[in-house]
Amino acid sequence: MIDVTLIGDTISKISLRLSRSASNRLRSCLDELLPPFIRDSRFFMSFPMRLVFREKAELFMDFKSRAPGMAPKEMAELYEQVQSVSVQRDTDINRACLDKIDRSILGKTVLDAGCGRGYLAGRLAERYTVTGVDFVLGPDLSRRHPRVDFCKGHIEMLPFKAASFDTVICAHTLEHVVQIEPVLRELRRVARCRLIIIVPKQRPYKYTFDLHLQFFPQPYSLLQAVGSQHQAKCVEVDGDLFLLEDCKR
Repeated sequence: MIDVTLIGDTISKISLRLSRSASNRLRSCLDELLPPFIRDSRFFMSFPMRLVFREKAELFMDFKSRAPGMAPKEMAELYEQVQSVSVQRDTDINRACLDKIDRSILGKTVLDAGCGRGYLAGRLAERYTVTGVDFVLGPDLSRRHPRVDFCKGHIEMLPFKAASFDTVICAHTLEHVVQIEPVLRELRRVARCRLIIIVPKQRPYKYTFDLHLQFFPQPYSLLQAVGSQHQAKCVEVDGDLFLLEDCKR
């Protein structure tokens, strides 16, 4: 007899350890190969969602409907609730994007807006003066990355003066916000020289294995979102989109 619970636990554990590149390939297979009437069906998608997220599956499946009406405190509490079933890798940034970030930074001061577990901020702090900001900060972030100045705050209202940082990086954060425009205004406000944005190249579906609200299936999708008047450049890098915009001051 097949032990469904054991299979589910095994799948859940494997999914928590997937590399960013592997996750991108799996997501692409699901999004490209499954017909939309299956991919967007709660009935069909509930099975793989429950295998991966177990008792937290409903939180993911209902998220896109609930998010527009959620207060910041509710949103923060939800992210804390799903920590145990979220992917446990050091960073969502793939290796190719990390290398491109290294080649793209201008100046000496860097803001990691939406710093998450602090991997990128800690990595860059070896060469730059780095500040990391996020609305949920782990209790051991400062201990693990002592060179980084971590600050709790919301990306829609950054607690910094205008042009505070030579380079501002927002990696795998823009897809989580309810409204893009206020976030872009804030990122541009605090950036002195350059803004770097990284998001997943992902089709819009209601049921996804993440807490994403914004979707960018092609480079032009992200360029349209940021506004053509800013003359940004966007390319695909190993399944993610990498946008670079130089500030005009």
